[in-house]
Amino acid sequence: MRRAFRILAVGFGLLALPAAASAASEIKGMDTSGYPEIRFTVETPEPTSLAPSVLENGAPVAGLTAENLGRAKSVVLVVDRSVSMKGEPLADAVAAARAFVAAKPAEDRIAVLTVATSPVMLTSFATSTTDADAALRSITVDTVQGTKFYDAIVSSANALAAEPLPGRVVIAVTDGNETISSATLEEAVASAQDAGASVYVVAIESSKFTPEPLRELADSTGGTYYGAASSEALAGVYQSIAEELRRTWQMRYYTAARPGEKLELQTKAPGGAATAELTMPGTLAAPAATEPSPVLPARFLQSWWGGLVLGLAVTMLILIAGAFAFASPRGSWLQSRLAPHVGGKERARKDRDDRERMAMAASLFRATERTFGHRNFWSRIQTRLDRADLPLRTVEFLYVVGGSSLAFGIVAALVGPPMPFVLGAFGLGALLPFGFVSFRAKRRLKAFDAQLPELLTTIAASLKAGHSFRQGIQAVVEEGQEPAAGEFKRVLAETRLGRPMDAALAEMSRRVGSKNLEFVLTAVTIQRQVGGSLAAIFDMVAETVRNRHQFARKVKGLTAMGRASAYVLVGLPFFVALAVTFVNAEYMAPLYYTSTGRMLIGIGLTMIAIGSLILRKMVSFRS
Repeated sequence: MRRAFRILAVGFGLLALPAAASAASEIKGMDTSGYPEIRFTVETPEPTSLAPSVLENGAPVAGLTAENLGRAKSVVLVVDRSVSMKGEPLADAVAAARAFVAAKPAEDRIAVLTVATSPVMLTSFATSTTDADAALRSITVDTVQGTKFYDAIVSSANALAAEPLPGRVVIAVTDGNETISSATLEEAVASAQDAGASVYVVAIESSKFTPEPLRELADSTGGTYYGAASSEALAGVYQSIAEELRRTWQMRYYTAARPGEKLELQTKAPGGAATAELTMPGTLAAPAATEPSPVLPARFLQSWWGGLVLGLAVTMLILIAGAFAFASPRGSWLQSRLAPHVGGKERARKDRDDRERMAMAASLFRATERTFGHRNFWSRIQTRLDRADLPLRTVEFLYVVGGSSLAFGIVAALVGPPMPFVLGAFGLGALLPFGFVSFRAKRRLKAFDAQLPELLTTIAASLKAGHSFRQGIQAVVEEGQEPAAGEFKRVLAETRLGRPMDAALAEMSRRVGSKNLEFVLTAVTIQRQVGGSLAAIFDMVAETVRNRHQFARKVKGLTAMGRASAYVLVGLPFFVALAVTFVNAEYMAPLYYTSTGRMLIGIGLTMIAIGSLILRKMVSFRS
């Protein structure tokens, strides 16, 4: 008979629990105490890996942070060990809590706290279940009457506030009413809200039990109140809590609403949607009387994208005005009016204006050169600029790199992608100038190598005709094409200023970066030391360079399929990710906005980099 009574009691206790899954989503625990930050929890009908979307007055919110409580979180288990829990209630509560700890996700951090006449933290937070299980088995009933339940909630919230995991939960089991706490219910709610913790209250109800304060505590913090008819139903309660945590999301974002303004929040998740209304703290100021704009429609001025477009337009106008201001030195209007009557000094005046305009930039450039000019990277960048034949100094190029990085980063931040993408935009903006310089240098080097055999043949023919080596170079300058003609012209100019021919040619080789030219200069140096026909040497070297070019083109043709495969394999993940993001951004949201997704992105990029190196090694004939 007693066994049948227990079965009925457990059945009625489970029937009193909230349903495991509601028909629709539910918004709970609206908290505006941290205005302009709004915090709340959303309980979805079923577990989902995709965070619910949030609309504020029909518009998507910005900077939304969502944490699923079924994932990694910090949990404080609060067990009431007051006199009223003596015997079977405490034993059932400990057994149910131990089963909950044993079945927790491996990444959850668990701490155990007991409460009677004072709250006592038995363990610190840890992912291991050993300490928590041992602490639960060691709980005994207090000998003094009294329950400081609110103080226990405050202590749990203070401990959770220092936890690194964003998901924070308090699960408290009790069978009695609050009696002697120094903290009030409002203070307990405030401490849990400040810590971002959701409180789940498990109450063993009786005729002398008052559930309303504990219901308010759970509802105000985004948790749930569970009432059990007897302690034997606690195992089912803990199982229901674990299932509910997998369906619960802690949400927070910064609102653009004014104090006192009323908002309508709408959340959408797979299986259902939910709506809630709230009022911002403070008093709503009376809006000033305004008239509708005769140019722009009201919808444009009241929408978030309209404000963004208007701000960008104003920024561009300011930049254009600044550019015109810097481009027009003081007195230019008067000078233009007097120019037809004065004449003769227009060029000198223009040069002086240019120097005045660059005076401030020149001082900044000099300071930068004094600070970093002795570094190795400084000379390497200057060599790159020389090979690309760009009329820029190193300091000017580095400021171009900084400006490009800043521009790309600002544009990415205005668009509003996740922070890793904004940082990636900064890096991309910095790499683009380097990529342009590298591309231009490679193209110029290929053109020089393609012209080299014909240049050597021209010099050899000049030597056979009885001309000197300098005259042969002069023939190349007069008959050749850029970039070879320009480089040899620079060599002749340096020799006229007193620089030895060997030093000028060596400097040209360093500046151009051509392996074939180094081979030519080595042959010329050896010929000068051992003697022989220089014209014959040039003919032989020209033939060798032609053969090297033919061999390189042949290898390039044979490895074309491998290189194309490498380009496709490396570019395909980025193309697919971009296409899917444009087609269905919500589908890709877990990859961009969760720690697991970002870890997968990092692993994918690392594997792509390793695969690229392997493919490059496979198609490189130098290996």
